[in-house]
Amino acid sequence: RGPSPAPASRRVTPVDPYAARARLLALAVPAALLGGAYVSELGFGLYPCEMCWWQRWPHFAALGLAALAFAVPPARAWTMLAGLAILVSGLIGLFHAGVEYGWWEGVTSCAAILSEEGGNPLEQIMNTPLVRCDEPAWTLAGISLAGFNFLISTAAAVAVFLLLGKKRS
Repeated sequence: RGPSPAPASRRVTPVDPYAARARLLALAVPAALLGGAYVSELGFGLYPCEMCWWQRWPHFAALGLAALAFAVPPARAWTMLAGLAILVSGLIGLFHAGVEYGWWEGVTSCAAILSEEGGNPLEQIMNTPLVRCDEPAWTLAGISLAGFNFLISTAAAVAVFLLLGKKRS
């Protein structure tokens, strides 16, 4: 008789390389997009409108879900949920880009960025610039930040789903 098998708690399951890539992608893409959003906001003064914030929330959720995929089974399920959250952000980005390009009406027009410093609240409101959702703060080759979020997030979500669907050889 050979050695007895290790108890279930000590068995190491082989890592599926496709699922591992999907999990890493589901963590890296929202982290990079949120990092870029905060650099553009804090470093270059491109303050987010309300719909920009709508796009950030699913990325925050994706970060948490992807982090769970590294720590808590079932990793594939957490990764799939993270991919879904990334896709939701991309679809919100499509909606926002459509509002910016005038393809359809938005549900909101602007957001005010108030200072957290003390002082007269009415004076703060009157001196605070409005950030409009229907005007892109910045574009590159005619594509707004919301448009880039749509392109990057949608491509990343599709990649996560495709990687999770691949069979290990």
